[in-house]
Amino acid sequence: LLRSTMGIIVAKAEEKHILVEVVCPDEISADINLPLLEQAFVNLLDNAVKYSNPDSRVRIRTVCSDTVISISFQDTGIGIAKEHLPRLFERFYRVDKSRSRKQGGTGLGLAIVKHIAAAHNGYITVSSEIGKGSVFTIHLPIA
Repeated sequence: LLRSTMGIIVAKAEEKHILVEVVCPDEISADINLPLLEQAFVNLLDNAVKYSNPDSRVRIRTVCSDTVISISFQDTGIGIAKEHLPRLFERFYRVDKSRSRKQGGTGLGLAIVKHIAAAHNGYITVSSEIGKGSVFTIHLPIA
């Protein structure tokens, strides 16, 4: 699934000279709706590439515990101010309307990711710091 997601976004990443690293053990598997989760991953990776500086790196990291699989999308981009974090997953919410118009998008991507995670009985978290980047993590229960 992660390879497929990278295949969809690789051209955008290469255009900006962004290295996409994937850290994921081969033995991780879960009962998922493949097309839905692929859409969530594409949305997160696309945002990571879109808001990262050229010649930087995006890291996708998968960690598995006894009960949860966590898939993180970490960029070293512009970051998001703390006051915006609670509203990021609302439909049509945009941190900076002028930047969103320039970058494209509808303001629905993160809301869709939230609903896809919920459809898998999971959830999404975010941490971010202005000028240092963001980490979006989908947490999915192991069936």
